[in-house]
Amino acid sequence: MQPMDGKSRNLITENIAELKKLFPEAVTEGKVDFEILKTLLGDEIEERQEYYKFTWNGKEAARAFARVPSMGTLRPCEAESSGRDGTPGKFDSDNLYIEGDNLEVLKLLQGAYHKRIKMIYIDPPYNTGKDFVYPDNYRSSLANYKALTGQTDGDGKSTRANPETSGRYHTDWLNMMYPRLILARNLLADDGVIFISIGKEELHNLTFLMNDVFGEEAFKNIITIRRGIKSVQEQFDTIDSLNRGHEYLLFYSKNASQRFEKFYVPNTVLTDDSDDDCEILGGWNNHWRGTDRPSMRYSLFGIKPSSGQWRWAQERSCRAKENYEKMLGEIGGNPSQQDIDAWVQREENKKGIKIDLLRLSTKGKPEHYIHPTDNKLASDLWIDLKPNGSSQLKKCMGKKYFDTPKSCDLMARLIDFACTQGDVVLDFFSGSASMAAAVLRKNSLDSTNIHFIMVQLPEPTFAIKDGVRIPKNENQIAFNDGFFTVAEIGKERIRRAAKKIREENPQFAGDIGFKVFKLDTSNLVPWNPRAEELEQSLIDAVNNVLADRSVKDLLYEVLLKCNLPPTLPIDERKFGDNTVYIVGDGALAICLDTAIPQSVAEEIVKLRDEYAPVVPMQVVFRDSGFNDVTKTNAIQILKQAGVEEKAIRTI
Repeated sequence: MQPMDGKSRNLITENIAELKKLFPEAVTEGKVDFEILKTLLGDEIEERQEYYKFTWNGKEAARAFARVPSMGTLRPCEAESSGRDGTPGKFDSDNLYIEGDNLEVLKLLQGAYHKRIKMIYIDPPYNTGKDFVYPDNYRSSLANYKALTGQTDGDGKSTRANPETSGRYHTDWLNMMYPRLILARNLLADDGVIFISIGKEELHNLTFLMNDVFGEEAFKNIITIRRGIKSVQEQFDTIDSLNRGHEYLLFYSKNASQRFEKFYVPNTVLTDDSDDDCEILGGWNNHWRGTDRPSMRYSLFGIKPSSGQWRWAQERSCRAKENYEKMLGEIGGNPSQQDIDAWVQREENKKGIKIDLLRLSTKGKPEHYIHPTDNKLASDLWIDLKPNGSSQLKKCMGKKYFDTPKSCDLMARLIDFACTQGDVVLDFFSGSASMAAAVLRKNSLDSTNIHFIMVQLPEPTFAIKDGVRIPKNENQIAFNDGFFTVAEIGKERIRRAAKKIREENPQFAGDIGFKVFKLDTSNLVPWNPRAEELEQSLIDAVNNVLADRSVKDLLYEVLLKCNLPPTLPIDERKFGDNTVYIVGDGALAICLDTAIPQSVAEEIVKLRDEYAPVVPMQVVFRDSGFNDVTKTNAIQILKQAGVEEKAIRTI
């Protein structure tokens, strides 16, 4: 029976195992011999001091910290949760809202969601000099998190901005983003994608950073998004010489060779309402069939062909038949009526003749046949989306809580592009929870079943003065409404979005709820004896669960440390004075009682046979619930029933 160490999934060990498969000679007793590895790699080693790379002060420490397992846990908070049907306090939703430092949370999700997230979207701090940049503490991340969010003292240490006057202006931002992006990539499915909103301040650095983490080949595009226009006075207060009406959306895929059919969109229907019947209309033909020129662009309608070159036209209309005949003559000489009927689809309407597709030649059959299409490649200029995030949030919440919340319309477009039935979306800078609201709306309109995971630092919306909480900004923070953190605003926004869906579509039976979890230290007392308190340390080693933690706290920590998602169904089965929890239809059996007889092991065997799980059952006991004899007997009962000893663990 192996004791659980309380750590999140350690991907370093798994990476070494993968390396051993490729280069077994280079791995001995779980350690990598880099000299042998260099020999095996031959000439592919870069040993020069000066070569092309992207680096900054603290990069190696940030990379190393991303791989240090978390010793924290996620504690369930049923009171702030909503059920699948929107009922307050129910805890059965497949959506998650997690309060906590996203770096620690991403570590805790590594086991349960490794390669399971279809789309990640984040809206991190743009590093404008005024916005919040989280100062990581690599020595004690959990303690640092609690201090910054006011959980460990009465003063509530304020989070800080990163002014441009700082000597580490870009460095601090890069050190914050780097480990989070490393962990995010581990969570993405092999066909997953990531979108990141960013301003001009760090656009180039973020591109280099993403190339470093995902690979330059995984870069897909930089999409331009409309943003609200600043007032003249606001513009004078900045260094911009021109008003910025846009920001950016970086787009990367997990798989560099991945192609995206959903980025083909219908051609715009154009009509010519002018007197000029020879106006050139836009559009390219992008689906190529039966051609040896996949990159060839055919010119647009309105240009007379030369040497029999075939020309293509997008939708076109003419006011009168005579203009139509004249137009045909101009571009194809004098085609016969048979040619016209063969290549032209005509529709008479009030404006005359509408031409859908036109293929004409002065010299017979074309050299290259191109299959017609109604689609074209979507543009990376998304100016059709209005920057209406603020108005959407105000309509939902009644007040303006943020300066620049993201539009649900933008979120919906990303969901439509990346996600299908049953996919999971992650936003670990969730802010006002626009992504969660968009997911719920998408599911209600299209009967899909997409799930979200929102992660938000419970950044205080207040400051402390003379021991009293006061708002940071009287115009923006609704102190009197009781929203003391950014996370509280986000959760309330999801509740109200769900309520609106239920009112507008009462027949919708999908999941409009969410489970709330909060980052905290482990439920288990760490073994850290001191000579002057040895007796108390020994007592704590026996009763190793913190006094203020519940059975459910412990239960969900076991799920995470067993690499299972906290959304799995949990059945509770009673056997006399003992309780056994069956997780995920038999994937895991847990007994956390303080007095466990060997008969519980026998009942677990029966439950394993009853549930017949598709994966081998794991079994976890509370170690202090056994004496030596019953522990030995319980192990033997489970082993004889076919449960592997490595699958039997204690806490």
